Amino acid sequence: MGVLLAATVPAPGAVAAPEVPSYAFADDVRDARAATGTSQAARLESGETYKSELPAGEKAYYRLDLDATSTAYVSVTAIPRPGSTPAVGDGVSVSVQDARGANCSYESATIGAARSPQPVTAWGAREIRPGKGLCQKAGTYYVVVERTDTGTGEGVDDPWQLELAPVSEPPLVRDDATSVPEAWDSATPAAPSGEPVVRSGGAGFTAATAVEQGVWRDEVVPGETVFYKVPVDWGQQLYAEAHLSGGTASGADSASAYVVDALELTLYNPVRAKVEARGTGYGGSEKSASLDPVPPVRYANRYAPTDPVSSLRFAGSYYLVVHLAAQVAERFGDGPYEVTLRVRLGGAAQAGPGYAWRPVPSGVFGADTGLGPAGGSTEGGGDPVMTAVAVAGLGTGSALLLFLGGWTLTARRASARTRAGQIRANAQNPTA
Repeated sequence: MGVLLAATVPAPGAVAAPEVPSYAFADDVRDARAATGTSQAARLESGETYKSELPAGEKAYYRLDLDATSTAYVSVTAIPRPGSTPAVGDGVSVSVQDARGANCSYESATIGAARSPQPVTAWGAREIRPGKGLCQKAGTYYVVVERTDTGTGEGVDDPWQLELAPVSEPPLVRDDATSVPEAWDSATPAAPSGEPVVRSGGAGFTAATAVEQGVWRDEVVPGETVFYKVPVDWGQQLYAEAHLSGGTASGADSASAYVVDALELTLYNPVRAKVEARGTGYGGSEKSASLDPVPPVRYANRYAPTDPVSSLRFAGSYYLVVHLAAQVAERFGDGPYEVTLRVRLGGAAQAGPGYAWRPVPSGVFGADTGLGPAGGSTEGGGDPVMTAVAVAGLGTGSALLLFLGGWTLTARRASARTRAGQIRANAQNPTA
């Protein structure tokens, strides 16, 4: 079971390719100014998507107001200027810090050996986990984004655009799993066959083209990045392989023409955290880049010490991001190049883990399987009655009746305050 991407090199004399499409932000994206310190940091709300700009040589600060029960994730996609030539180590780092400056998480992402300008994504998290000392309290936290420029790339002084997407994950009603399941099928299945259906990839995460198991065809120009999303349920596995077909070098000696990491394939999870990535160099003969088999999607995978297992912690839309290096045009022609996408899923779908209320945005983790309304986590829980009953595990009978009676007035007031927020959260889902 796999994903196969086949790029066919155009014949000599082909018409020049159009300009590389720009990154597509969400239609309802909100502006968030990049503050140079914590005092002016703009607040990020779960379920919204934000656009910002990161100047070279500076840190950008954004604020999160978090409760003591929900896990918060923030992905940051940095977009270099098209036509620039970044250095291998150019990229971004993302950390989440508490009010005292202690790191809750840290990750970085770089352009890579091809030095081709492309969107790079890193993520930060404030995880609620038993036994973890730091970052477990309610309060103000900060997302800190910084360029990791080496100072040797062309266009290093240009500002990079940013897309930020915060997500809130509630606790489970009951979490009995504290270790990672060890048994899973690690064999790589054969890719599906069949006639491809024309399906163009999107130009960003929120514009990602939805595909399912099958064979799909697109055309990509050098320097372009295309985004696809595949629904993966609890218990399922996604496999991927990228294949670049052979061709003739253009404007260069075919014996010496070569592009490092000409074709890159990256898998991201529903909160845009990188699961795995592979690239292949290209010298005119057929090459493939295959992702290693990954375990089924399970809630308990978060207890694994490293990726990719740790990133496979939710059901939902998983993203396959394909980049064709800009340098391919210099060696093998402007294109466009034909891309064939083959998708197959393994494993049987299973029931969800049972969240205490709905994540924000609603639907980001498959069907959510939450008890209360969306948005509850930002105010300490969903509906006060249902969340308390679910988490505390109250029984039936007179004790429950007395409890419900005492909460009636509070529940009505809370419902009136949050109704507008619930409608907005249910209507907006950037990963759908």
